[in-house]
Amino acid sequence: MSWRRIALVLAGLNLVLIALVLARVRPLQATEHASPGVLRGSALELVDAHGRVRAELKVLAADPDVKMPDGTRGAPETVQLRLIDSKGGPNVKLAATEDGSGLVLGGERGYVQILSRGQNPYVKIVTGGGEERLIKP
Repeated sequence: MSWRRIALVLAGLNLVLIALVLARVRPLQATEHASPGVLRGSALELVDAHGRVRAELKVLAADPDVKMPDGTRGAPETVQLRLIDSKGGPNVKLAATEDGSGLVLGGERGYVQILSRGQNPYVKIVTGGGEERLIKP
């Protein structure tokens, strides 16, 4: 087989490979963005050097059966951001739902909860000893 024939066969194979690669590339759909700086997904976790989750951002599905702290039943779809300490406790929790939002800032000596959902927004302060103060409009 001559060098010319080998070169033509290799060129033909290259053209076939290029055609296969181009055929597998799909165009962007209307809901997708072409920006290379955008991450798309349903959850994001940041881990420390030991592999422990230290921050998470996720979408939680609606759950009609869950019992809420205020005694009501059902939780709407929620987007939640949690910042977690080295011991696994969430020190910051920020949530957005269809009917409002909430923020919890916690630490070793207690936590502060700000909730603005529906008709009854409030601020609750709880000390490490369980002492509680509720502020309502």
